Amino acid sequence: MARPPFLTLSDISLTFGGNPLFNGVGLTVHAGARICLVGRNGSGKSTLLKVIAGEVEPDSGNRFVQPGVSVGYMEQHPDLSDYATLGDFTLSNLDVGQEYLVDMAAEGLKLNLDQAPSAASGGERRRAALAKILAESPDLMLLDEPTNHLDIEAIGWLESHLAQTRDAFILISHDRAFLRNLTRSTMWVDRGVVRQNPVGFEGFEEWRDKTFEDEDMQRHKMDRLLKAEGRWAVEGISARRKRNQGRVRRLQEMRQDRGAQIMRAGAAKMAFEAGPKSGKRVIEATGISKVFGDKTIVKDFDMRVLRGERIAFIGPNGAGKTTLLNMLIGQLEPDSGSVKLGTNLIPAIFDQNRSSLNPKASLWDTLTEDKDLGVSGRNDQIMVRGQPKHVVGYLKEFLFSEGQARGPVGALSGGEKARLLLAQIMAKESNLLVMDEPTNDLDIETLDLLQELLDDYSGTVMLVSHDRDFLDRVAQRSIVMDGDGSAVIYAGGYSDYQAQLKAVAPEEPVEPVKSVKAGKPAEKPKAAQKMSFKQEHRRKELPAVIARLESEIAKLESFMADPELFTKFPEKFAKASDGLTARHITLSDAEEEWLALEELAGQ
Repeated sequence: MARPPFLTLSDISLTFGGNPLFNGVGLTVHAGARICLVGRNGSGKSTLLKVIAGEVEPDSGNRFVQPGVSVGYMEQHPDLSDYATLGDFTLSNLDVGQEYLVDMAAEGLKLNLDQAPSAASGGERRRAALAKILAESPDLMLLDEPTNHLDIEAIGWLESHLAQTRDAFILISHDRAFLRNLTRSTMWVDRGVVRQNPVGFEGFEEWRDKTFEDEDMQRHKMDRLLKAEGRWAVEGISARRKRNQGRVRRLQEMRQDRGAQIMRAGAAKMAFEAGPKSGKRVIEATGISKVFGDKTIVKDFDMRVLRGERIAFIGPNGAGKTTLLNMLIGQLEPDSGSVKLGTNLIPAIFDQNRSSLNPKASLWDTLTEDKDLGVSGRNDQIMVRGQPKHVVGYLKEFLFSEGQARGPVGALSGGEKARLLLAQIMAKESNLLVMDEPTNDLDIETLDLLQELLDDYSGTVMLVSHDRDFLDRVAQRSIVMDGDGSAVIYAGGYSDYQAQLKAVAPEEPVEPVKSVKAGKPAEKPKAAQKMSFKQEHRRKELPAVIARLESEIAKLESFMADPELFTKFPEKFAKASDGLTARHITLSDAEEEWLALEELAGQ
């Protein structure tokens, strides 16, 4: 006999400020459910999760929880004022003898249970709330952005924990890899409608795109019908006034329906514009080291960064990623070694702490003030890559409303602050883009756009992120730091780094070294592989090969930019297209070969 559902929502509706947030929502959650709740920032995901939790009362509809079923909600901003430590908060409401569950969660999430709430950051408070719900293990867990403020190791631990649990859960997250690996069904909040699909996040984007295609087709059909009916109304209504009043009424209803349709929120009109080309060699670090107190951040690190590369920094919080990044871009002096910056560098920096945003300032002042130029925030224009734009119009390109322009930065959500910071740095030309945790709080659509912009950016990108999917999409090389002072360079993004780790890992446990008998010397370890003369010659010639391929690609792209080429000379266009594809493949192979030889030379 089938078990009844844990929780049921029936015809739930909720209105905020006169606008319906969602209407007629129905939901059933069964034992073992693994649901992702997705939607644009501001679509109402968190509010719907609070309705499911019983934290928010809907305007209409019913919420029913089976007797004996426990529902746990991870609070975004937990009240810890009554607790002396984070540990006291996580242990509250937990049965005696189950303290070890809190210790396990705290260890996996890297949470200091002895820390006082007054000294804890917002991220640490959120981790305490997450540790609490994991230790309590309710029948249904409601998790709102549980991966925020977690490093890549803690995200991996949480993913493993949730994969093994028998508890049901509903997740809100913008971490694609996390959602793909964990969920089996999807709820999508879009313009007041909550759609459901019995497939996990793996199938979401295809489902979303198909929904939009169907919607566009229906809208196109309705527009054509309205046009035809409108023409009939003008030309033929007078001759058939009495018998066609029903058709007139249907025309009016169709117009009302068309006018009531809510258009999809567009993507932010973001754009990076590279300034003048930097030198071919952007950064060259030789033997750099850094120590803070008794902690070695990095030791004897060498690296050369060439123009146009995408470099990612991977590792747990506190491993030194930001410190190494700041040394490489010249903002922090190494204790030893040297860093040489290339010529004509114009950096743009996205700071994970968003220190350039004053929470008391308005969005208007944030964009129009320029301390370097002595420009006050009283202007209504902002220079966007050399062209004047009205500040409100520019804010709208980043999905801010006109009413938000004079509001304080402190009232913005995390995603809105990230978009505002992007608006700041995108207003200026650059050829070195430094992005420290840019993916935090951005929704999936904005992450897609950001990735496309980075792909098209002709300058150099240096990126710190814990988003595994984003790293895979963007990074060409990754610097992996484990917090022990080492920094190892791998080709590709996060998945490539993991694959390379597995490739070099021994298949069987290494046997302990046996004692050496007297008179028989121990075997010397094998020497590191040396470069052959042919490899050394190839390593030296590859930069010229790469430069030639880049030049040929630029010429072909310029040639194909002619809008009349395809129509007037289709054969030339096809030939140029094939040549461009072949050169991109050859360039990628040459760059990989050069990286491999550089790593071999450094051994």
